[in-house]
Amino acid sequence: MEAIVSLCKALTNDSDSRPWQDRVADCFSDVTEDRIHELFSAFVEEAQGDKPLRWVEDFKSENCKDFVERLLGAARYRLLVQALKEDGAVVALALRRGVRALTPFAVAWSDAVNLISKDQLKAVTKTDLLSMSAVQILLSFDSFLGEKLLEALPMEVTAATAADLSDWAPDGVDPLVTKFRTFVTEASTKRVERANSALVRKIRGARDALEYSDDGTSQAANSLIELIDRIMREKFPPKKVLDWIDANIPDETGLTFRDKDGIRKPTKRGEALCFLYGGDTVTPREATQYDDGEGADLIHGVLALALVTARNKLQDLKHSDQGTPQEREQLMTVLSALEGALMLGLTLGAYTEQSLPPAELPAA
Repeated sequence: MEAIVSLCKALTNDSDSRPWQDRVADCFSDVTEDRIHELFSAFVEEAQGDKPLRWVEDFKSENCKDFVERLLGAARYRLLVQALKEDGAVVALALRRGVRALTPFAVAWSDAVNLISKDQLKAVTKTDLLSMSAVQILLSFDSFLGEKLLEALPMEVTAATAADLSDWAPDGVDPLVTKFRTFVTEASTKRVERANSALVRKIRGARDALEYSDDGTSQAANSLIELIDRIMREKFPPKKVLDWIDANIPDETGLTFRDKDGIRKPTKRGEALCFLYGGDTVTPREATQYDDGEGADLIHGVLALALVTARNKLQDLKHSDQGTPQEREQLMTVLSALEGALMLGLTLGAYTEQSLPPAELPAA
């Protein structure tokens, strides 16, 4: 508990302007690596199954309270209860800030998932969890924290601000999603720029075409298709993708095909998976009732499907441009999904300026 509370306090300390990594390092500066591993193992063990719930229920019981009060004495018992409330306030603040920091990623994930049909999702996972809105789940948890914890704990002992303690979506979910969708657009553009600065013009060009051109839908669709193809093949040409598939997930279907000349090539999904993994090794997983532990994991699989689906829909819009408001609305939906998938995908792929080729593609 001391390790968790200290970590939460360090992460929510607004007077410390250092990066969060430095704050975390300071928390454990006097602790050996073996001790950190021991603490982590103990935390994982205690968090298994319903142990935390049983612990809380036992502590809340009158018998437990009476026993502890008799053991410590009334004065020390009151000090213990107050200390627990203050520690709980620190952890609750860290949880709320963590939930709110995840919201832009939840918006990106929801936009990407919403582009995919239910039948397509069933092919990726057996669970129905993806049918639930990630944004709504986070907001529900945020509301729970506010109503059940923050209002009942002494938040004045923490670094909580008025914004931390206020309701985040008083006007509903839609205004909040719109706000963070702008953030996703900016974050996605920055990540694309790190991967290849020339390709940023494809995103900006698509938005400009939608706003100013009579056949903007077709132009925007063309730009975004080229963006998808070039950002994947710039780093991972077909030969690299085939080698990656053969080394990591050779038994997964739908990743390669043979053209009319019998030459083996990667499919768009194969290219997308290699791109999202950043060419790294696919880590083995334990099988569960929802996942057989083989092939790509759920997050990479869904994001790859989102990229492929976005490209397919853009291909349709490219050839059926009538200049209608409905088509523009469809393209904006696809663009939001694409930006969300790229933001998450480029983050997962761990792209850095040092790992990317220095040369830029020529402007198209």
